[in-house]
Amino acid sequence: MVQESFEFVVYMIHACANKWNRLPSFVYRKLAESGCIQKFLVPNYEILQSLTSDVIIGDIEDYLKERNVTF
Repeated sequence: MVQESFEFVVYMIHACANKWNRLPSFVYRKLAESGCIQKFLVPNYEILQSLTSDVIIGDIEDYLKERNVTF
């Protein structure tokens, strides 16, 4: 993972944690276990980084729902 995408992933973990009222460590665990980081955020970094945080969080929520990830 290159520096820019790493910083983006960290930012999105914290953005999701704030929106969902969860600890960043909890959000990281859920995103990592579901493959969201390696299969969605990192590969689509170039596209996602141009969107607003709210839109990306919505996309992450959709990704998690499709994989039946609950929290």
